[in-house]
Amino acid sequence: MSGKLRLAALAAAAVMVVAAPPASAQQRFITIGSGGETGVYYAVATNICRLVNRDTEKTGLRCNAPAGGGSIANLTKLRSGEIELGVAQSDWQFHSMKGTSQFEKSGADPDLRAVFSVHAEPFTVVARKDAGIKTFDDLKGKRVNVGNPGSGQRGTMEVVMAAKGWKMSDFALASELEPREQSQALCDNKVDAIVYTVGHPNGSIQEATTACESVLVDVSGPVIAKLVAENPYYSEAVIPGGMYRGNEQPTKTFGVRATFVSSAKVPDDVVYSITKAVFDNIERFKKQHPAFAALDPKEMLKAGLSAPLHSGAVKYYKERGWM
Repeated sequence: MSGKLRLAALAAAAVMVVAAPPASAQQRFITIGSGGETGVYYAVATNICRLVNRDTEKTGLRCNAPAGGGSIANLTKLRSGEIELGVAQSDWQFHSMKGTSQFEKSGADPDLRAVFSVHAEPFTVVARKDAGIKTFDDLKGKRVNVGNPGSGQRGTMEVVMAAKGWKMSDFALASELEPREQSQALCDNKVDAIVYTVGHPNGSIQEATTACESVLVDVSGPVIAKLVAENPYYSEAVIPGGMYRGNEQPTKTFGVRATFVSSAKVPDDVVYSITKAVFDNIERFKKQHPAFAALDPKEMLKAGLSAPLHSGAVKYYKERGWM
C-alpha cells in the first residue's frame, strides 16, 4: 500500500470512530440500593437489575445492585443522589417523606417518589432455645443483636423499644451485626437473640434454625397493638408454622411492606423502563424468591406506599389500564 493510500485508510478509520462511538459510551448506568446479601432486599434489587439488563440494547440502561445497608441508608443515599433507586421498608419511606423519626434532623424529602411495593416483611425475633426467651419482653437483660445502624431492622427495633420505654442499656449486650453475621453469632452463642424485619422464608433465619436449636418469638400484646393502630404503614403479621425447623406453630408479630422507591430527580424514561421491565416480566420475577410468590401487580401499586408515585411509573401503569 502506498503512503497516500495508507494515510487515507487511517483517516477513514478515524472518521468511523468519531461517527460511531462504542455502545458502552451511550449507556446510562443506574444503581439500586439494596440490603445484606442474605436478605430479601438484595434479591429484590439484583433481580430487578437482571430484568433491566436484559433490555440494555433497547433502553441503554445498565443496572447495578451492590449489597447495601438497608432501608434508612438507601433513603439517605437517594436524597444525596448517590443512587437512583432503592428498596426500603414502608415505615421508613413514610418517615423520610415526612421528616420524622430517624429523618427529623435531615427533614422531609419532597423529592421522594414511590415506584411499587413488593413483599410483606414481618418483624422477626429469633432466640436460642436455651436462652429462655418466650416473649419479646424476655429480651430484657439478654444479649441481643439489634441490627446495624442504617438498617430497617435497627430502626424498627428502636421504634418498638421506644414504645416499651426501653434503652439499649436494658440489654446485657446490644450488638450491631449485619444480617449476614447474625445467624452465626446466634449459633456460636455470642448473642441470645437476633431481630430481623424481613420477608419469609429467609436464608438467614433458615441458617439460624438449622445450625442450632432456635425458636421464633411472638411479638404481640397491647403495646404492639397500639403501634399498629396508630401507624398506617404497620399491620399485624403471622409467620406460618412449619416454615423453619423446630418452629411448628405460627408466630404472631407485626410488620411492614418492602417498597421500591426513587427520586423525582430521576428522569421519567428511566423509571418507566425499569417499571416496564418488572411488570412485563412479573411471572419471571415472582419465581426468583419464595417471598415474591404471592405478589399481585395491582396491589403493588398502592400497598405500603406513602410517597407520591413517580411520574415515569404512572405512565406505565396508565398504559396497562391500572390507573
